[in-house]
Amino acid sequence: MPAFYDLASLTKPLVTAPLALAFLDLDADRRWSLGFTDRETPLTVRQMLSHSSGLPPWRPYTGEPLAAQLKRAVPEHPLLRPATPGLATYSDLNFRLLAQLLEMEAGVPFAKLGAASGLSPAPWPLAPVLLPDAPDAEAWALATDQPLPARDPHLPHDANARAGMAGHAGFGTTAPQFFATLKHWVSEGWPNRMATGATPGEGGALWGLGLQAVFAGGGRFGQLLSRIPPGAGIHVLEDATSEAPLPAPILHPDPGPATGWWCHTGYTGPALFYRPADQCAIAVLLHRRGPQGELLDVETLRARRWATLARFVEQWAG
Repeated sequence: MPAFYDLASLTKPLVTAPLALAFLDLDADRRWSLGFTDRETPLTVRQMLSHSSGLPPWRPYTGEPLAAQLKRAVPEHPLLRPATPGLATYSDLNFRLLAQLLEMEAGVPFAKLGAASGLSPAPWPLAPVLLPDAPDAEAWALATDQPLPARDPHLPHDANARAGMAGHAGFGTTAPQFFATLKHWVSEGWPNRMATGATPGEGGALWGLGLQAVFAGGGRFGQLLSRIPPGAGIHVLEDATSEAPLPAPILHPDPGPATGWWCHTGYTGPALFYRPADQCAIAVLLHRRGPQGELLDVETLRARRWATLARFVEQWAG
């Protein structure tokens, strides 16, 4: 039986962004339809796709309209902080609103719309590797008195996805299923439409419409990806192990130049890389569980992704 993976935030570029690009006007002002009647500036789909709407990174999904929820003060927590003024701030809430707009436009539940991607909406018949709770569980307890949604082997790791929030996460896949999805995603031209623009973001990021630019600075994935020759095609790299990886190269503060590659990652471990010049797509399917069952920290997860991608790159070098 093939391993099954919780794609977490890869739902954004593979499911939600293509639907938004297909069905929604990118520049229409959506303040009124989404309940942001006190907002002084327009709220557009383009802003949501590029994380430049000014929304904070996260709020618990309680079923309350987001505009009303954001009027209340919340305790200090990295997930509950405000957006950085003037910079794109990565936010699940942007994609929550995109899913809401799509359901309003189509009159169909988001899970049904998203299933056209070829990926599997939760609940899943197969169970991904179980991971310990993430920081969203802690933030949930700080921001609401509603109980944290129960864990279930066949539901996403993401607390908001378990609570019913759509658009930001909630889809999973096997490796063969993912390969078929990537082929369709590329052939339909979605990533080329996403890999456009350059909205400056936090930490030196540059955001397109659902993907962010990959750089070539020390310890960054662009160092590996730049070694992949033109015409390499579409590949899904799978690593279902829990072994501790060797350390990745030190991540330098200077991101270096852009490489022509674009990417997105998922909290549970997977990553997606795309090069518009030759429509090369490389997906890394792995999980975030360590050898003792622990949730890998950011640096160890980067090392696991690095090791998987480096093995692939060495095939071309040899």
